[in-house]
Amino acid sequence: MKKLIIASTSTLHGGKYLDYLLPVLEQHFAACEEILFIPYARPGGISHDDYTENVRLAFAKINKSVKGLHEFDNPIEAIQSAQGLFTGGGNTFLLVSQLYGNKVMDVLAKVIENGTPYLGSSAGSNIAGLTMQTTNDMPIIYPPSFKTLGLLPFNLNPHYLDADLQSKHMGETRETRIKEFHNFNTIPVLGLREGSWLEVTGEKIILKGNLSARIFRQNETPTEIEPENDLAFLGK
Repeated sequence: MKKLIIASTSTLHGGKYLDYLLPVLEQHFAACEEILFIPYARPGGISHDDYTENVRLAFAKINKSVKGLHEFDNPIEAIQSAQGLFTGGGNTFLLVSQLYGNKVMDVLAKVIENGTPYLGSSAGSNIAGLTMQTTNDMPIIYPPSFKTLGLLPFNLNPHYLDADLQSKHMGETRETRIKEFHNFNTIPVLGLREGSWLEVTGEKIILKGNLSARIFRQNETPTEIEPENDLAFLGK
């Protein structure tokens, strides 16, 4: 049975890395002594070692040890034997390229489907959807495919921002960009605001946090869904 936490972000304004989620993660990874961290998205070009160390310090607060996937000679075997998994944020194009390059996209999906607890934040949440095409990231590298893990029956837009009606900025809003996606694609998209996350247990996909999320469907007016509601209907 799938067990996922899909978070919009790893760090809230004024907070420390993963702090706002630690009580949730302590329960989510209760049966795990060690978490396997996938550092491929590398925010800001940080090294895999330094990124993994940041994660190690955060998980130490809930008495979990962490190893980085890059530390293993055989990443496929490492994922298959992992007690728990975490894919961090950064650049989704880079993350997806690395997952395909190391031939672990399919095996990662399989072990999560089979019940290995998974945490994703930002880019690590983007890949939980059907494709990565609704990421906010720049295409700094060209992945072999935009297809991702398909653990959710929709796409995500983490860090979703509402239009600021007081702003004089005349550029595209997130809503405009998602509408552009729907000119060519029928996949539903969930705009997940900062501080919100999805708790996936089997086929249930429950919105958590204090904020609503925004649902976009092709040729439909966007709607809001409140916390504690199940989003599984988006796959029907």
